[in-house]
Amino acid sequence: MDASVSGAPEGAPESVHRNLTSMETRALLGGLNVSDGHPRMPLTDTQRAIVDSLPDLFDEAEKRQFEEVEAEAQRTFLHGIGQHRAPIGTGRLVSCYSSSVAMDIAARALARRTDWVALVHPTFDNIPDLLKGRGLTLFPVPEAVLEEGEPELPDDVGAVFVTTPNNPTGWVMPEGALRRLAAYCARTGRVLAMDTCFRAQDKRAQYDTYRLLQESGVEWVVIEDTGKLWPTLELKAGFLAWGENTDLPLLEYFNDVLLSASPLVLLMINHFARDAADGGYDALHTLIRTNRQVLARHLADSPLRLTDPDARLSVARVTLPQDGPDADALYEILARQRTHVLPCGPFHWARPADGRHQIRIALARAEEEVARATRTVVDTVRANLAA
Repeated sequence: MDASVSGAPEGAPESVHRNLTSMETRALLGGLNVSDGHPRMPLTDTQRAIVDSLPDLFDEAEKRQFEEVEAEAQRTFLHGIGQHRAPIGTGRLVSCYSSSVAMDIAARALARRTDWVALVHPTFDNIPDLLKGRGLTLFPVPEAVLEEGEPELPDDVGAVFVTTPNNPTGWVMPEGALRRLAAYCARTGRVLAMDTCFRAQDKRAQYDTYRLLQESGVEWVVIEDTGKLWPTLELKAGFLAWGENTDLPLLEYFNDVLLSASPLVLLMINHFARDAADGGYDALHTLIRTNRQVLARHLADSPLRLTDPDARLSVARVTLPQDGPDADALYEILARQRTHVLPCGPFHWARPADGRHQIRIALARAEEEVARATRTVVDTVRANLAA
């Protein structure tokens, strides 16, 4: 087994490690922020009405049973994105403050089962960071290999972790590929874990994952998220679900971390999810598609290009020219101009050099913000091209 993936990543700079979340936090200090994938566009009129009703929702949350509020929010949200067989009301679907909390619980539970996890490469770096933080060693697997359904893995690998849709590439695991992978994991005794936090942004990811996993017989864990959809100032929930035959101490570790998510936040999510099903998702998809077109239009006739033109997520990779600043250098130049993007090296958690000439731009913003940020990026790259 290649032990290099358990230590310093190949191609990592010798400087102090800085993860993507720390860069996103820097962007919150001010300036033009197209770094983090959290939604920061204006509320729609119907969303504003929900926010205005928060005092009434608070009173409602005080009076109702938590289990009823939680199940209603989970059902509205998950059924609205095609997940009709999610284990609502079974005790195998819990609500967390965020998807990162759910991810850490899953990582801790996986570490009770195995020392090695096969993880999609690239993906957002807090996933490998949380897995490694629980003592797990990671084996990188490209998206294309996972899509084949039966990756060649060392015997020591006890779990396969897939992010679909994947951040930052926008790749979605097709239903047939997931069925093959689930059967493979069931046959080889491996846990199949999935981060589906961007599912609501791409209809291609909205086939009923839970039905497929239950029918396969695999031991499975799924993480969902409401925090990528609506500009609710970090009022959100992550959902952690697992199969009836999944032999992991997930509920025990959940109970170690929190008593419950806020019923007020869950009521708000229920209303936002209803609004989303009544045209809100269509409006979100239109916004993302429009901003991707704005990005592509401003990149046209420039030395930069859109890396994943068919992606549908609220983030987009941009490939930089070889004769200009690399992603880390461009990030610093732009930050000094108070424009914040993300360099893509950390997404390539096993081989950061693979993302050396790519940046990521967030699209869940007002159209003018995306246009202004793209113009700044293009102008800055042009000004720093090698003579």
